[in-house]
Amino acid sequence: MAEPAEPAGWGGRRGARDWCVDAALFALAAGYGVWASADVRATMVPEYVPAWFLAADQVAGALACAALWLRRRWPTALAVVLVLVSAVSDLTAGAMLVALFSVAVHRPPRVSLSVLALSVVTVAVYVAVRPDPEVPPGVLAVLGAVLQAAAVAWGLVVHSRRRLVASLKDRAVRAEAEARLRAERAQHEARDAIAREIHDVLGHRLSLLSVHAGALEYRPGMPAEDVARAAGVIRESAHRALQDLREVIGVLRAPVGELPTPALADLSALVEESRRAGMRVDVHRDVAGDVPDTAGRTAYRIVQEGLTNARKHAPGGEVEVRVAGGPGRGLAVEVGNAPPDPPAVPAPEAPDALAATGQGLVGLAERVALAGGRVEHGPTAAGGWRLAAWLPWPP
Repeated sequence: MAEPAEPAGWGGRRGARDWCVDAALFALAAGYGVWASADVRATMVPEYVPAWFLAADQVAGALACAALWLRRRWPTALAVVLVLVSAVSDLTAGAMLVALFSVAVHRPPRVSLSVLALSVVTVAVYVAVRPDPEVPPGVLAVLGAVLQAAAVAWGLVVHSRRRLVASLKDRAVRAEAEARLRAERAQHEARDAIAREIHDVLGHRLSLLSVHAGALEYRPGMPAEDVARAAGVIRESAHRALQDLREVIGVLRAPVGELPTPALADLSALVEESRRAGMRVDVHRDVAGDVPDTAGRTAYRIVQEGLTNARKHAPGGEVEVRVAGGPGRGLAVEVGNAPPDPPAVPAPEAPDALAATGQGLVGLAERVALAGGRVEHGPTAAGGWRLAAWLPWPP
């Protein structure tokens, strides 16, 4: 795990809180130095502590306290220097403990433990150089090591807590980013679902409009009955296209599950509508039981796509629709069309660019895959086209 970033003011510009903390630690170290100096003077034994040594010790203690203002820039170097000086100086002990604490808080544990090991060695040197006539050397060594270990332990606790807080903040940031990505993915999936729905709903209607409008355009002298019938189909298809579009637009802000959901029971109306438009459609249905909603809705879209493509690319050709299946066997859907009749007039241009470029079949394959099925399509040996799919139907 990476080390957390240093807090504001560490190694840079100090804030008000940083000045307060630095002043408090400086006062603590200075107070210890003053107390230790007074105690040494009161118990000074000339043969153990000469006067000149005490004066030098006081100067070293003052410099050590002043050096604490540099602990934010060079914490490890300052701690090492103060630990070494504390081997012979009694009045730098307070500043040395503060430096040990700072290293433990702001540096990796391996660094602070290394400095602690060095300080324990200097305790033994201090006991040898500055023996106390009133305290046994062993007790003095243990007391010094315990104080230094306590300072480092306190710093490590603060260090661990800061790492935990930084880790929790990092998790919160990652969780927010992941939630944003999930929302974007859900929005993208919703848009894809709406786009597929618009293609399926409007592609069928617009193909009817195209066929009959093309017939009126290229056969201006056709009988009045045929003109009236074609005009009626155009009017009805346009009206239904507007209704379907109104339904889709009305649910653009609703969950995807609320989009128009035709079922297999609506297949008869779909086929009858194609027959009224002049298509020859033969339906073979052998379905045992109630088809699950997902399978029925997908089967409807498969037949709708097959009829739309047959009407666009094989006008006049006979279309055969087969739907068969049952619980445990799955639902098989097949739409096949014969080659188109020789055109008496030029075929009208397909109004749906998606279907003309094969994107309708791509979207259909995605829909079938989401339902857990499989789909295949391609030309037949007789020159027609076949679209077949299998959908799961649990027992």
